[in-house]
Amino acid sequence: MGSLINKRVLLGVTGGIAAYKSADLVRRLRDAGAEVRVIMTRSATEFITPLTLQAVSGHPVHQQLLDTGAEAGMGHIELARWADAMLVAPASANFLARLAQGRADDLLSAVCLATEAPVAVAPAMNQQMWNNAATQSNLAAIRKNAVRIFGPAEGSQACGEVGPGRMLEPVELVTLAAQLFATGELDGLTVLVTAGPTWEAIDPVRGLTNRSSGKMGYAVAEAAAESGARVILVSGPTSLPDPDRVRTVRVESAQEMHDTVHQHAAEADIFIGVAAVADYRPARTAERKIKKTETTITLELERTPDILASVAARRPAPFTVGFAAETDNLEQHARAKLESKKIDLIAANRVGADIGFAADENSLLLVEREGTTELPTQPKTKLARALIHHIAARYRAKNDTKVHRLRRP
Repeated sequence: MGSLINKRVLLGVTGGIAAYKSADLVRRLRDAGAEVRVIMTRSATEFITPLTLQAVSGHPVHQQLLDTGAEAGMGHIELARWADAMLVAPASANFLARLAQGRADDLLSAVCLATEAPVAVAPAMNQQMWNNAATQSNLAAIRKNAVRIFGPAEGSQACGEVGPGRMLEPVELVTLAAQLFATGELDGLTVLVTAGPTWEAIDPVRGLTNRSSGKMGYAVAEAAAESGARVILVSGPTSLPDPDRVRTVRVESAQEMHDTVHQHAAEADIFIGVAAVADYRPARTAERKIKKTETTITLELERTPDILASVAARRPAPFTVGFAAETDNLEQHARAKLESKKIDLIAANRVGADIGFAADENSLLLVEREGTTELPTQPKTKLARALIHHIAARYRAKNDTKVHRLRRP
């Protein structure tokens, strides 16, 4: 079962009597944790008003393909990039035909073509229209394009007939929408993730830390859980709530994080070190608050344990992924870290005043011995899912190679 917590769901509403259920669907999606924005076709506005859906979603309803209020008038591209998933409910017979033909002459159909997010439709129409060969042909075409089809249900219809064609109820659609995020790529595996900063005490009230918010690490843990993994998150001090369906263990110092990671490393198939762990800590911690008496003080520092390298050195070692936050020479520094720590993959990100730490968006350069892969700037939740997809593929490839070697005569 997937989750809709912090997911961005773009709801398309087309013309049909079932549009009256769309307001309830928006409310239930939001109750499940999703942020919802709505696109209405012109015919949909004849069944339910945009004001109603604006009120329940908390956002203006989008209707125009060329939106002069959007960046460069390209509202369909902005919406396509924003969405984590698209759900068209109700999806009329006319809309299914347009989707099968690849039409893009209204906002909703254009966004369906422009998005990389999963797309699902909830058909709603008369039973004769549903059973018509043309509709069934259109459904076959959109299935080939990886569009999910939710329903329809059978029962009495507004026209007085009985049969298939009723839109599924909102509560059913929410459950199915959550399953869009359950990829199953890491089914049966255990993933160990670190996140956030560490705190190295100078005295009882002061310490050394960094600007990491933990957002990326938490997003990675959630994405791994969506992919079917059993996830253990070892988190430094953050203000973030524990992710759903993830076992969270909270620590403070680099030493505590090191020890906790190694308590669980033996059961991990994949280790992803996202945390910004302090490289140095005070050699001595004062038992009492240091008073402001001298003009200057000298603070002696010592190295903290290298969590990433120590996990990679285990035998057997999990598939090990590190993060490298750099201000310059991104690939060069990341590749040096990859080689020195003998890990499988480095996810490198640029950090600065307006990117990286605490931001909701970021980009990653994935560095491996075989080459590099760029993940473009996007919300950290989507970026985490793209990273987990890449890791899952590399994990399978590495283990398939091991199996092949073992089977060789």
